[in-house]
Amino acid sequence: MEFRQLQAFLAVAEELHFGRAAERLHIAQSPLSQMIRTLERELGARLFERTTRSVQLTAAGTALLAPARVIAAQLQVARAVVRSTAAGETGVVSAGFGGASGYAVLSELTRALADRHPGIELDLRPQTYSGEVLDLVAQGLLDMGIVGLPVPGDFATETVRHESLMVAVPAGHRLTDRDTLEPGDLAGERLVVYPAAHGSLVRDATFTVCASAGFAPTIAREAPDPYSLLALVGAGVGIAVVVSSTAHITVDGVQYIPLDGGPVLPIALAWRRDNIAPALHRVLEVLRGLPRPR
Repeated sequence: MEFRQLQAFLAVAEELHFGRAAERLHIAQSPLSQMIRTLERELGARLFERTTRSVQLTAAGTALLAPARVIAAQLQVARAVVRSTAAGETGVVSAGFGGASGYAVLSELTRALADRHPGIELDLRPQTYSGEVLDLVAQGLLDMGIVGLPVPGDFATETVRHESLMVAVPAGHRLTDRDTLEPGDLAGERLVVYPAAHGSLVRDATFTVCASAGFAPTIAREAPDPYSLLALVGAGVGIAVVVSSTAHITVDGVQYIPLDGGPVLPIALAWRRDNIAPALHRVLEVLRGLPRPR
């Protein structure tokens, strides 16, 4: 049984007239009659009682009417899904991120995407840091993710912000009376950092800052995410170098002090250059329309 045969059956069943059904299907009456006869042979039952004056459904034809309409409706749904997916109006786009920059960018992107393309779902994967993001995107396990620049040439990127550095210190710490800090002020301090396995841009920047002041950092603890890191700072375990976006996270007992002389970190969203998924490119269109804090 072919769908065009069901379409022919539905047209005749609803019009109860072969001529009008043929016009509705934009075909001649002869091939329409042939399709109905072929369908009847395949089903082993007459679907219509035909006379020179009328066409009526048989009991078998009446029984076929409801299932045929269901199949037709399902096909319309399938067509709509395929067309909307091909147009980038529906789909799921996975995004990896870690650190405060990722939280800030992707939360704003999610809100804008819900307004403009509600059929696209942004599947957020937290605690996925820069190095991990590139590996997962390269393997096709993520569509895109927040990374530090530069990245290898296989990836396309869209810079989303530039992050300066700050130092998170516990309340009552000796540095809390300072308006700004220099890299040398961190010498002798115990530091809370992200794990090396994450490929964290902020961890790398912390070591760079310490090296620029001529000392090796003393690592007190490692933390898997910004909230855990700040909780450790608030508990007095150590201080931490963080990006400026982190200042939006309020944690009792934690104070932020700008760090002068540190690098400014370009933060980007990265995806594979050969990823042509329409939904991904709809997401990128929305991203490019967002304001970019500097």
